[in-house]
Amino acid sequence: MVKPISGTFFLAFLLAASCATAQKTDSPGKDSVKIDTTLLNRLRIDPPKNALPVPVRGLQIERELIPISMLDYKVSYWHKWITFALNFSQSAFSDNYSAGGVNAVALGTNFDYKTTYNKAPFDYTSEINLLYGISKNKGQGSRKTNDRMFLDNKIATQLSKHWFFFGSLSFESQFSKGFQYTSATGAAVDQPLTISGFMAPGYLTESVGFEFKPVKYFDLRFGTGTARQTFLRDTTIYHNLPANYGVAPGHTFKNDLAFQVVATLEKDLMKNLRVNARYALFIPYQKSPAYISHRVDATITAKVNRLINVTMNGTFLYDKSTSPQPQGTEGLALGIVYSFP
Repeated sequence: MVKPISGTFFLAFLLAASCATAQKTDSPGKDSVKIDTTLLNRLRIDPPKNALPVPVRGLQIERELIPISMLDYKVSYWHKWITFALNFSQSAFSDNYSAGGVNAVALGTNFDYKTTYNKAPFDYTSEINLLYGISKNKGQGSRKTNDRMFLDNKIATQLSKHWFFFGSLSFESQFSKGFQYTSATGAAVDQPLTISGFMAPGYLTESVGFEFKPVKYFDLRFGTGTARQTFLRDTTIYHNLPANYGVAPGHTFKNDLAFQVVATLEKDLMKNLRVNARYALFIPYQKSPAYISHRVDATITAKVNRLINVTMNGTFLYDKSTSPQPQGTEGLALGIVYSFP
């Protein structure tokens, strides 16, 4: 009689069969186990779908026209510069000061104005330079230390990159009378001698020619056709100044035709140091080479701060119509300077 298989024996049989199957599916590795991916895919649960529909719009690029209004800009071809300087100095001594000295007060002014108009090929430049200085020493009265009035206007048209054809008109004179306080031998005179004044002399110069301008701060004029008129309002000056500025005694006017060369330099040598120089050569056609005149005017300005400047100016002149010897003047001043811009 056969006994029925008990439940315990059946469970042991299934466990042995599972172990045998697992040993057959082992990978060559010692401890690796092969994972049934098909079973894993069957066990994966997909997330539920969103119940609310979300509309998706495609990216679209469209051209949009934006109205543009032109800016209200105006081009100005004018440029202006203004400089005004006021210099003051004073010294005082007690009556018993052992080193000696004379009480003195001095005042000097300088006004420069320059304007340019540049629109190729046309070029226009106008310049005004006014200088005046006066000092008063105890026991001597007031005396001039500087006096000049100069105006220059130039119109030019461009011929090439650096060459222009120009026409210019300039005027030069002084504000007040000038006196000579010593005689020809150097001795003091009792009564100062009048040797100059307003329009005594006065110069009016017209010139046409060619201008060379290689850089902005330098230009050179060749006045091939130049005429200069000398005015002498005071006809008595020749008593004290025999040369009489080249004008015949008793006359008030003289005209000269000449070849003229004018060179101007206006440049910043460094951040706070500026030089302004002008050289004029005048060669009369109707006179001997001895009457060729040279004049150099130079001003060097050193800026201390926004308002305080140190200014040194000088003039060198050789003109046989005024003196057979070279002439010169120099001045150094510390004062207030206003510049625009």
